[in-house]
Amino acid sequence: MSSPVRVRFAPSPTGYLHIGGARTALFNWLYARHHGGTFVLRIEDTDTARNTQAAVEVIFQGLRWLGLDWDEGPESADADGPSRGDRGPYFQSRRGDLYRRRLQELRDRGLAYDRDGAVYFRMTREPITIPDRIVGDVLRPLTDREEQDPDWVLWRSDGQPVFHFVNVVDDLEMGITHVIRGDDHLTNTAKHIALFRAFGVPAPEYGHLPLILNEDGSKMSKRDRGAVVTGYQDEGFLPEAVVNYLSLLGWSPADGQELLRTPEIITRFGLDRINRSPARFDVKKLTALHFEHTRRMDPDAYVSLGVEYLRRAGIETGGHDPAYVRAALLTSQEKGKLFSELPLWTDFFFAEDAALVLDSEARAKTLVPAARPLIERLAAAFAAVPEFSAATLEAALKQLATELGIKAGALVQPCRLACTGRLVGPSLYHLLEVLGRDRVAARLSRAAALAVA
Repeated sequence: MSSPVRVRFAPSPTGYLHIGGARTALFNWLYARHHGGTFVLRIEDTDTARNTQAAVEVIFQGLRWLGLDWDEGPESADADGPSRGDRGPYFQSRRGDLYRRRLQELRDRGLAYDRDGAVYFRMTREPITIPDRIVGDVLRPLTDREEQDPDWVLWRSDGQPVFHFVNVVDDLEMGITHVIRGDDHLTNTAKHIALFRAFGVPAPEYGHLPLILNEDGSKMSKRDRGAVVTGYQDEGFLPEAVVNYLSLLGWSPADGQELLRTPEIITRFGLDRINRSPARFDVKKLTALHFEHTRRMDPDAYVSLGVEYLRRAGIETGGHDPAYVRAALLTSQEKGKLFSELPLWTDFFFAEDAALVLDSEARAKTLVPAARPLIERLAAAFAAVPEFSAATLEAALKQLATELGIKAGALVQPCRLACTGRLVGPSLYHLLEVLGRDRVAARLSRAAALAVA
């Protein structure tokens, strides 16, 4: 019987969570969830000069926002305690005694030795084949230099272990069965396999993920749009949409369906469907997925998140009836806008009638003297409707346009500007219904007074 799946995400705290790292975390998480296994979070923080707790929190926050819960956390493990069974996440900086014991084990067996103040690993003199679940078998031949001296440093002369050593020791101690990581690590894997063999245990199964490139094919840097996970949250993308999009950066389901909720991705996910070619970041596709996920979102969840983004923009909704706030925000759900854009689409619901700011350019073009009698007639028509609903308001406006022999747009534009301050926004008749009879009457009256030469 095969061992239960145990995978890990092992980031270095550098101050941000890169999209490539988030995709790696996601694929490991999906693989663990698909197989009913364990997803381990390990912080590789041995570089004490660069690592800070704030940088660690960025990683935690990004994973939590994406919904990637780790199974051996969030409580911190005791330093150097037993590797399995404690809660994690694991911090390499707290595992120094374990690394020293494992180093001594290699020394005692003649597989490690001192040179120039550092400790070296006695590397195999034969090429190593890397069995890879994604890219296939990869033969790692020795270079000309390695033929003469293939040995490499395990422990530096400054008293610190190197990445390759602690990475393997941790994977061994944590019982990691599958290592799923970026293909920039493929060149390191021969060293890792040799070290596992030196410890007398089989290496995990490896799967190296393709790079993520910009749309133009260039390598992503942290300054490129979409490269840093916090940017998605700041822009107001829905986390589930980001997870959906990240899952498609290098992987695709067998039936080709792309709009998938997270449970559906878990059910379908497998390493056999990962593409070997680099994936290209496409913000239009991400935005389209956000649009679809937002439209399908539970209305209460949409309102809750919308209120949070309004608060971030300085718009407090606590003084309004909750039913009014809910109705106001739901006028924009079908539009699928980014949540950071929501204040621009709904702020007018929460503004005082006399204080509503009208877009200056739109006002100059729309509230001309000829618009005043049209606005006044429209206000009278709206006042006469027995029920202040979207359907009756639409019928009243179109009937008035017919009576006046004008296109409906000649009434729609000044009405929208008067009631929202802009010429674009949610469905006009639905937003009028939410604003209510009194607010609409007050705002139309104000706009009519402003429509002067």
